[in-house]
Order: sequence, then C-alpha cells, then structure tokens
Amino acid sequence: MIAGRGASFQELVAASPVILGEGAVIERLRRSSSIRLDEHVVNSALIYQETGRAALEVICRQYLDIGCRYNLPLLLSTPTWRAGRERIAAAGLAGRDLNGDNFRFLAGLRSRYGDYAHQVTICGLMSCRGDAYKPVEAMTADAAREFHAWQAEALAAAGVDVLLASTLPALSEAMGLARAQAATGLPYVISFVARPEGTLLDGTPLNEAITSIDAAVTPRPFAYLINCTHASAFRSAMLNDTNSSPLVRERIIGLLANTAALSPEELDASPELVEEEPETFGRSVAALNSELGMKVLGGCCGTDERHIECLARELASE
Repeated sequence: MIAGRGASFQELVAASPVILGEGAVIERLRRSSSIRLDEHVVNSALIYQETGRAALEVICRQYLDIGCRYNLPLLLSTPTWRAGRERIAAAGLAGRDLNGDNFRFLAGLRSRYGDYAHQVTICGLMSCRGDAYKPVEAMTADAAREFHAWQAEALAAAGVDVLLASTLPALSEAMGLARAQAATGLPYVISFVARPEGTLLDGTPLNEAITSIDAAVTPRPFAYLINCTHASAFRSAMLNDTNSSPLVRERIIGLLANTAALSPEELDASPELVEEEPETFGRSVAALNSELGMKVLGGCCGTDERHIECLARELASE
C-alpha cells in the first residue's frame, strides 16, 4: 500500500455506517516537553528527527489500533497542516518533499495492519494561510487558488487518497482552496469551523457557503465536514432554521469535534487546555450518527486516545 492509493474515501462513505476520525495530533505534541514544534511548518518536520518521528508514530498508531480493535473504517490525516511552499522555504526545507515524505510515513504505518489497512483512508491535510480563528486574515478566492495549488499538487502526486482542507474560517479562502484541490483530479473535502448559529467564523451562513462552492467549482467537493467545533455547537448549527437547511445536512457528512464548548475566540485565548471527560465526548459525538446521520466522526483540539477510544466504543455498539 505504500506505493499506491489505499481505501477509496468515496467507497468507504457509501459502504460504511460510520467512519472513525483520528483525534488531535499537533496539540498533543505541543503538550510534550520533549518535542519542539517548528514555528513555520509545526509538526511536519518531525519525521526527520528521531524523537519527533517516534512521538508522531506513537500517536498515529494509537488511532490505528483503536480503529482496528473496533473494526471501524478510519480517516487519517497527513501531518501537513502548515506544509505550504512558503512555510517550507521559511523553515529551511525547500529541498525536501515534505508533503510526500509525510504521506509515505503514514502509508508505511498503515501497511503494517494487514487486512485492516484496506479500511484506512489517508487524506492530504491542508488549511488556510493565516490564523484559522481569524477570518479577517483570509485570502481572496483568486489569491488562495494560486497560493494553495502547489501543496494540493504535491499531496496528489505523493499518492494521498483524498484531499482535506480543514479549519477554514471564511468563504473566500475556502473557495480558492476548493479550486486548487479540484484541479488535481482527486476527490476532496472542505471542512469549516462553525458557530452555533450556523455560520462560518466570517459570518457566512452554512447554506450560502456550501451552495456557493458547489455552484462555482468543478468538480465540486465530494463532501463537507466541520472541525474544531464542540458537538453541542455543531448540533445547534446544523439545526438552525435560518442558516442551515436539508442541503447542508446532506452535504456535511461529519464532525471532528473539540472538547470545549467555547467560542473560537474564547478557546484561542484560554491559557490552559479545556478538556471534556472521554465518556461524555464519546456519547455526545457518537449520537450525531443516529440523530443527524453523520458518517465521519472524530476528534480535534483537546482529544487524545482516550476520547477516540470512547467514541469508537459507542459507534461500534450502535
């Protein structure tokens, strides 16, 4: 599986009642006293360091082990959230295939899981250029398409199964990212941060954001996700009478949830990690499968292997 693509994300979505998402990676590494994240590419360069690569492998294998133990299809993301060309150059890594090397690292881990490896999809992870909690920093659609095209092409060339642009606060940059990803020919997913009233952080209603991108980009995204949003905020957003709609609930297929029922601004300003009991997290996130038909359910900020274990247990029991 290292050389070729793995599980088709489209096929997994069509055939599976639910797909388990990984939990936090960057945040967990940041809490480790033995790990130093790069100021430019964050965790992407850890694969070139013995201690960093080992720490990254421990976390990824925990999520793989949980998915395998409960026989749930799994969505893993490459450690490339900030691995655009601009940041790679600033980190002094211009001569490295940072995106490709991170995919091959994950694909190598996946290949050790025998038959279960066929249930694991690796997405090439991208995000906005600026602060994901500050929509005022969002690029225009045209600038974003040009800026993000290089990384989208690098991930596609490496062999990822699907592209994922996550933690997007504004429609304009999401539009440009979608165009950059669509140009690769790979299936791709757009993931927003959502407010409880059913808008993006820039105030765009979810129904407007989705209909705008679907109408303007060919091929359109395979689906949409919400991430870095608490389950309670997600539920409120999806059921909002004004800013959501049946189309939103059809096109958004999952949540990668954080553990803090705070606004992004409050969470960003919090000096300490805001955690939620793993059992509470597992029950509330798993309930979104039966309540709203969400197929991809996993974790974001504040989660670790305990939260994903509890979520997997709940999903398997359903």
